[in-house]
Amino acid sequence: MQQDDTSQKIWTKSFTSLALTQFILFTVFYSLLTTLPIYVIEDLNGSESKAGLVVTLMLASAILIRPFTAKILDLLTKKRTLIISVLAFMITTFIYLFIETFTALLVLRFIHGISFALVTTATSAIAADIIPKARRGAGLGYFAMAMNLAVVAGPFIGLSLLQFISFKQFFAILSILMVVSLLFSFMVTVHEHAHARTSLSLKLTDLVEIKALPIAGISGIVGVAYASILSFVPVFAEENGLETTANYFFLVFAIVMIASRPTLGRLFDERGAKTVLVPSLVVFAIGLFVLSVTSGSVLLLIAGGVIGLGYGSLLPGFQALSVQSTSMDRSGHAMSTFFIFYDLGIAFGAFIWGLVIAGSGFHAMYISGAVLMLITTIILYVYLTKKQKNDEAGTN
Repeated sequence: MQQDDTSQKIWTKSFTSLALTQFILFTVFYSLLTTLPIYVIEDLNGSESKAGLVVTLMLASAILIRPFTAKILDLLTKKRTLIISVLAFMITTFIYLFIETFTALLVLRFIHGISFALVTTATSAIAADIIPKARRGAGLGYFAMAMNLAVVAGPFIGLSLLQFISFKQFFAILSILMVVSLLFSFMVTVHEHAHARTSLSLKLTDLVEIKALPIAGISGIVGVAYASILSFVPVFAEENGLETTANYFFLVFAIVMIASRPTLGRLFDERGAKTVLVPSLVVFAIGLFVLSVTSGSVLLLIAGGVIGLGYGSLLPGFQALSVQSTSMDRSGHAMSTFFIFYDLGIAFGAFIWGLVIAGSGFHAMYISGAVLMLITTIILYVYLTKKQKNDEAGTN
C-alpha cells in the first residue's frame, strides 16, 4: 500500500525541478514579450510596427521548428534536449545585452524562438512521462500552473524593474534568472523509453503523431479563440476607457484559473475528460460572450474570471488526451503535434481577428469567438463519446 502511494506522488524532486525550470523560463519569456516593444521604440528608435515584429518573429520561428522537435527529442533524448534548449535560451537571453540595432534584434528573436519551441516540447513531454498515469490530469494541471503564474509574474517584474533600471541591467537580471532555470533542469531525472536507434531520415510519423491529430486539431481551434484574449484585450480595454482595469483582467483570469485547476484536474482523473472539458468549453464561450457586451470595469473583471474558469483546464486536459492517444515512447511526438496546432491556432487567430475588428469591431470578434467555442464543444463531445466507446470496446 505504501509503495502504491509513493508511485502516485506528483510533487517528486524531478517534477518540482521541472516546474521551477518552466516557471523561470516563462517568466523571462513574458517579461521580454511585454518589454521588448518598449525597448524597440525607446532605445532603438523603432516604430510600433517594428515593435510588433519582434513579438511575431519569435512565434513564427517557433512554429517553423515545432514539427521537428519530436525528432530532435528522439535523437538527443528528452533530458539532453531539455538541458541544451534551456542553455540555448539562457545564452540568447544574455546576448540581448549586446544588441545595438533592430536587425540584430530580429535575428536574435528568430534564434530565441527555436530554443523556445524545443524547450516547451521537452518540458511538456517529460512532465507527461514523470507524472503517474492515474494522476496525469491533475499533474499536467499543476504543471501548467507554472506557465500561468509566469503570465502574471513576467510582465509585472519586467514593467516594475524598468521604472528603476536600464534595459541593459534588466537583460542582465533575466540572464541570471536563466542560469537558475538551467541549474534546476539538471535536477530532473528522466527515465528514457528504450527504442530502436533513431535514423536521420524524416517520415511523416517523425513530424507528427497521427493518433494525436484529432485532439490537436480541436486544441488549434481553441487557440484561435484564445488569440482574441491574448492579443486584443488590452486594445479592447483602451478603446472602452478601461486601460487600468485591463491589468486586473489578467490578474483575475490567472487567479481563477490557478484556484480551479487542482479540483478540475482531480475531476479529470476520476470522472474522465468529458466531465471536465465539455463544460469548460461552454464556460469559455460564456466568458467570451460576456466580454462582447462589456463596457465597464465590473463586467470586464467578471469576464476575466469566467474565461479563466473555462479556459484554465482546457490546455492541460488536451495535453493529457494527446499523450493518452499513443504509447509513452511517442509522448514527445504527441506533445509536438499538440503545440503545432495550438501555435498555428494562436497565430491564425491573431491575424483573422484583426480583420474582423477592422471590419466589424470588437463586439463581432468576441461573439464570433463564443459561437466558435460552442461549435467546438459539439465536436469535442462527439470525439470524446466515440473515444469512450472505443476504449470500452477494447477493454471488453
